[in-house]
Amino acid sequence: MLAALETGKPADSAAIAAKDATLGRHLARRLVEIGVSDVFSVPGDFNLTLLDHLIAEPRLRNIGCCNELNAGYAADGYARSRGVGACVVTFTVGGLSVINSIAGAYSENLPVICIVGGPNTNDYGTNRILHHTIGLPDFSQELRCFQTVTCYQAVINNLEDAHEQIDRAISTALKESKPVYMSISCNLAAIPHPTFSRDPIPFSIPPRLSNRMGLEAAVEAAAEFLGKAVKPVIVGGPKLRVAKAQEAFVELADASGYAVSLMPSAKGLVPEHHPHFIGTYWGAISTAFCAEIVESADAYLFAGPIFNDYSSVGYSLLLKKEKAVIVHPDRVVIANGPAFGCIMMKDFLSALAKRITKNTTAYENYSRIYVPEGQPLGSEPKEALRVNILFRHIQKMLSGDTAVIAETGDSWFNCQKLKLPEGCGFHWQALAYKSWCCRYEFQMQYGSIGWSVGATLGYAQAVPEKRVIACIGDGSFQVTAQDISTMIRSEQKSIIFLINNGGYTIEVEIHDGPYNVIKNWNYTGLVDAIHNGEGKCWTMKVRISIVPCMLRSGADEAISIANGEKKDCLCFIEVIVHKDDTSKELLEWGSRVCSANSRPPNPQ
Repeated sequence: MLAALETGKPADSAAIAAKDATLGRHLARRLVEIGVSDVFSVPGDFNLTLLDHLIAEPRLRNIGCCNELNAGYAADGYARSRGVGACVVTFTVGGLSVINSIAGAYSENLPVICIVGGPNTNDYGTNRILHHTIGLPDFSQELRCFQTVTCYQAVINNLEDAHEQIDRAISTALKESKPVYMSISCNLAAIPHPTFSRDPIPFSIPPRLSNRMGLEAAVEAAAEFLGKAVKPVIVGGPKLRVAKAQEAFVELADASGYAVSLMPSAKGLVPEHHPHFIGTYWGAISTAFCAEIVESADAYLFAGPIFNDYSSVGYSLLLKKEKAVIVHPDRVVIANGPAFGCIMMKDFLSALAKRITKNTTAYENYSRIYVPEGQPLGSEPKEALRVNILFRHIQKMLSGDTAVIAETGDSWFNCQKLKLPEGCGFHWQALAYKSWCCRYEFQMQYGSIGWSVGATLGYAQAVPEKRVIACIGDGSFQVTAQDISTMIRSEQKSIIFLINNGGYTIEVEIHDGPYNVIKNWNYTGLVDAIHNGEGKCWTMKVRISIVPCMLRSGADEAISIANGEKKDCLCFIEVIVHKDDTSKELLEWGSRVCSANSRPPNPQ
């Protein structure tokens, strides 16, 4: 099991019956060993025999998806919780369909094993033209496409080295925390081979080690630099996850006394109930009083940041490199000057915590200027439900037993304002090895609309003891709606809030046009049709804020039912809001991103 990833202790190597000593069964056993108990698949003639042998493994479930894109998104969501995910598709038509979701997993540093059923071994090098291809005898098109969005590619068309290639692909995914591509010829999966006849030695992924002299020099330089500051702060970024440095970050926060903030894509990676937590740092749209403290600091330590046009609000952050200590997963840069390589983030943060001089000035300044946020205005009877009222209700739903998934769009901004309770952030995952597991997820770097449907499927499958709350816009839902079917079939109990405002609202605020208006669907009617009386699913449409005869919110009523008599069902709540009902943060962010996108070319 996964303990072997840390200990490297060999398991008893037991003989395997000849019928089970096949490539397909070996791959299944290896997936189970690293913590994968579910694979997300779409069958096709090149992967059918492989699927037979994967599902023959009693510890591995096949979750059949409606399309390859969602299968990849589901593996992405699964990896966010379990630490690794897997999907199985067919050659080229499946591979090129799943590739968008694999690119997203690459951008988010998620180890996803993408398995493709490939051509028969006898067809390689024969100049034959196969179906599911673009009509050329060259079978490498799919491989070439995956080379830029995976960290390793294996084309397995020979049993002699299949064992080695499978193990190298999986271990590389775990070591690099990136997706890998594995093509397996369709006529190999069922063939026994001596290399599969005994239980394999468990994976042993050696930890990356810091250069000790470099680490000491970097810690000394950083401690000296920060020690000269009057009001330093620390800010956590999304690469805390890939660096497995969340615990070390909290250790530094405790020791330093600095005001603690997170970049938006790091929400959920460290506990928001930390005594010096001041909110999300997102430039002009930061949570109240957070940007003022961060940007007025005379030194800031950023751990694992990604400064792209979205996270910087159109490159408008008021930061200076000469004031910053930037801690990357494997190097440290101090004041835009000295750079120290071969230093692991968690080692650096932990060592710095032991050397840092405590300084609470920035947090004390925050405490002096902070004014508690007000509550949204109340609603009149029969008034259309407002988005800020909806998220006030969602806030009350959060607990240690929930997880939140936010779709690309205005849900990014509304969910950022949710306060995650204890247990809703990181924790030690109850597996055979230690792993951080977020309870708040969104895809900020890649930002592919529709991601959240598949990700909700995968995340809920990975942690069935949690109830996933997904906030999805209508435009995004139209991209990937089909796999509501798979959620029902898999007996999941997530709560999906479909926010129906009639279009691509995030695009409207960047640049409006008629292309941002979409055809309205009867979303609850669609889900009811998918349900078709099979499985457990409940839907409700919420139009108004206050139901006069009940003197309570329509959203309140829906949530009460979802958490009560329908708690064991997939619950789909369609919330109809005004097309211009957006967060103030989206309005500001959209205008700044628009400005960045519309910069004229530099003079030649």
